[in-house]
Amino acid sequence: PMVAESAVSQLRQRCPEEGIELQILGGESFLDEAFVRLGFDPIEGFQLLDASGIRSAQLQPELHTLIGQVYDSFTASETKLCLMELYPPEYEVVVGHALGVENEENIVTVPLYELDRLEGYGNLSLVYVPANREEKLRNRTFARLHEIVDILRSPDGCPWDREQTHESLRKNLIEETYEVLETIDEDDPDHMKEELGDLLLQIMLHSQMEEELGTFDVFDVIEGLNDKLIFRHPHVFGDKNANDAEEALINWEGMKAEEKRRKGVKPEELSALSGVPRDLPALMKAYKLQKKASKVGFDWDNATDCLAKVREEIEELQEAIDTDAAAEDQILELGDLLFAVTNVARFIGADPEEALTRTNRKFVRRFQYIEQSLRAKGMSVEDSSLEEMEELWQEAKTEERKV
Repeated sequence: PMVAESAVSQLRQRCPEEGIELQILGGESFLDEAFVRLGFDPIEGFQLLDASGIRSAQLQPELHTLIGQVYDSFTASETKLCLMELYPPEYEVVVGHALGVENEENIVTVPLYELDRLEGYGNLSLVYVPANREEKLRNRTFARLHEIVDILRSPDGCPWDREQTHESLRKNLIEETYEVLETIDEDDPDHMKEELGDLLLQIMLHSQMEEELGTFDVFDVIEGLNDKLIFRHPHVFGDKNANDAEEALINWEGMKAEEKRRKGVKPEELSALSGVPRDLPALMKAYKLQKKASKVGFDWDNATDCLAKVREEIEELQEAIDTDAAAEDQILELGDLLFAVTNVARFIGADPEEALTRTNRKFVRRFQYIEQSLRAKGMSVEDSSLEEMEELWQEAKTEERKV
């Protein structure tokens, strides 16, 4: 009486409120028949899921899984799509109709992709996914990743992984991040998938180190992130509204300030430049510092004024070079020029890091054109003059315009 029977649950809740005595007697559910007709013992590991609210995060391939409430083809389709996030399309599942009902029972095994193509779904239908403990399926789960990283860091694991610390992996985290960015620039999904995995490994290793110390584990990291996402999106999970990205960002910033207040920090007492990571690449950091300052009115009026500042900084750098100023002074003048150029980027709506990245790619592409052209002539860049290389550079520009 307590399996997939919401009426019983409602009676248990309402009867005490109404002063009505309630007795619940034992009764056979569809589960008992399913265990017998489908031939598995739930003690081996079993879960029961509701097709009307099934989520891929609930799936555990090492458990026998029964999915009830598969009332129609639409529900079967939703179930199929959910299962296919973990199981391959050809994975065999069992559909049972009217189990134990004489002359009505029908049990059929089909590949997962055909689940919603069957007929006969109704109130007595369910889907059975047999337990599977094969490595291939387990390797698609987050739990398996956590287990593998734990093994690597264990006394019987990998000597290299055991020796790593937060400090020793610091460089790796930065490198893996930039490798992911490279795949984005290349628009290469397969490579991106691989590099995102490498970046995720860095997060797992850092979390595992703290788990070994008893401070936190990766599930605490996930919980903190989930809490933050829900809290900072009141227009999605709460009662606020956001009609466009700008309003959503305002909500986000407002909730960030509220988080600080809850931690005992008064946002109004913080520097307007707070919150910019110390170790960001300099160009990116300059961009973020300028955006922070602009929010409180410390800014140029337009891009033309910024360009005037760029020309001023060029003249000051030129003067420092012409007068053979100290190396430190020349470096500072160069920094001022780069900072001013970053302001121009912000005013024209460009990310300076992205702009310079594009120019870097363009330079590599054209220089490689020079190398290939010289090689076709039996020459190398070392053997050619600057004039010859400049001529080929201009050829490369012309070829790019044709594309």
